[in-house]
Amino acid sequence: MAIIRSVRGFSPEIGKDCFLADNAVIIGDVVIGDECSIWFSTVLRGDVNSIRIGNRVNVQDGSVLHTLYQKSTIEIGDDVSIGHNVVVHGAKIRDYALIGMGAVVMDDAEVGEGAIVAAGSVVLSRTKIGAHELWGGCPAKFIKMVEPAKAKEMNEKIARNYLMYSKWYEE
Repeated sequence: MAIIRSVRGFSPEIGKDCFLADNAVIIGDVVIGDECSIWFSTVLRGDVNSIRIGNRVNVQDGSVLHTLYQKSTIEIGDDVSIGHNVVVHGAKIRDYALIGMGAVVMDDAEVGEGAIVAAGSVVLSRTKIGAHELWGGCPAKFIKMVEPAKAKEMNEKIARNYLMYSKWYEE
């Protein structure tokens, strides 16, 4: 069973039909929408500031979401995929975005709707990634525009797949 813990008077709120892996850790001021999946060894640490996650978001294995005390928060839109071993620290990620495996997205960065952050990238603090842009590298830089319909289709498919995978664990 996932570790769900209150701290400083804040208790996590979990939406309907969510999958929480046995060793996922969800602490404090965290609100998770409906049909989300929080995978193995993932930590959502809302102890110092808020974490808000939309619907059909998957936060994959080994990822860490955290913030800065009294400075940054996390806002994640709907149908977002956060790849394996990602760090999101006080950033905003809009609907249909994809954060690739091992990426780091730092405080006050913004990832636009349908944008893609390539695996292993480091998005520096205060970076603004526009809608439907592909960024990659260390530090991450603009690579090219992504066709909006294709990005949305891909990210909706990933979100649906992770919803399907999560159902395997109900048995």
